[in-house]
Amino acid sequence: MSALAAELADAGLDPTRLRAQIADALAEDLPPDGTGVDVTSEATLPDVRVTAEFGAREDGVVAGLGIAAFVFEYVLGSDVEITDRVPDGSRVTAGDVVMRVSGPVKGILIAERTALNFASHLSGVATATAAWVDALAGTGARVLDTRKTLPGYRAMQKYAVRCGGGVNHRFSLSDMALVKDNHVVAAGGVLPAYRAVKARFPDLPVEVEVTDTEQLRELLAVGCERVLLDNMDDAAMAEAVALRDASGSSTVLEASGGLTLERARQVALTGVDFISVGALTHSVNVFDLGLDLPEGR
Repeated sequence: MSALAAELADAGLDPTRLRAQIADALAEDLPPDGTGVDVTSEATLPDVRVTAEFGAREDGVVAGLGIAAFVFEYVLGSDVEITDRVPDGSRVTAGDVVMRVSGPVKGILIAERTALNFASHLSGVATATAAWVDALAGTGARVLDTRKTLPGYRAMQKYAVRCGGGVNHRFSLSDMALVKDNHVVAAGGVLPAYRAVKARFPDLPVEVEVTDTEQLRELLAVGCERVLLDNMDDAAMAEAVALRDASGSSTVLEASGGLTLERARQVALTGVDFISVGALTHSVNVFDLGLDLPEGR
């Protein structure tokens, strides 16, 4: 395992899976059967080595630079050198150089778009998350991601959320029970649904979605460890927090449903513990990163 692969593994990313995803992405540009060629680079570029710069073209938080470096390592192997890579999670400003890549120019340009696609998207997730973290500063509430991730990108997107200062919710359907409205309907109420999960999976954490404070009272009475307040207005959320606090319960309260960055702080000031935001991963803007060759190339 290369040092870069080990670094990614330490960050909670599977290098073997990443290699497969990189291979799939590169195959969209050059078929793996060897019949494809970067016709533009072949026609315009000599066989020389260069040092190219990854630059930030806006202010934000970077993530996925290690994955971008892994793309270059995948394409060029030991014939590439990565230097001056800033740590994922760093706040950068427009004009900052965030990584330099040295190697054969044609190989660098083959890898360029795939590397940028990964890093630009993940930096967008980190930058969006950081905006929520900034909006919640000093309130005690923290921002959570969801399972509304791009297919195949969940581990990377949740990693980017962490880079932006956010908190990961469950990764899969099996590491935590989340009782939603359809489960409640099928089970005949929040209490039957909660009890059914605890009976079947007693050691798993359970979160139950509620739409009113009466449902919350029922769950507080049985010690439900986590409750999702779905689409409640600020007054209802404040009442929910007051009920929780008056009961002496340690139940964690999470706000969810149609929340916007503009409302973030006022929602946090109701006293909820977490605010979950699907938009961190399902509709984030890409961060503007670019790769530039030295002048004269």
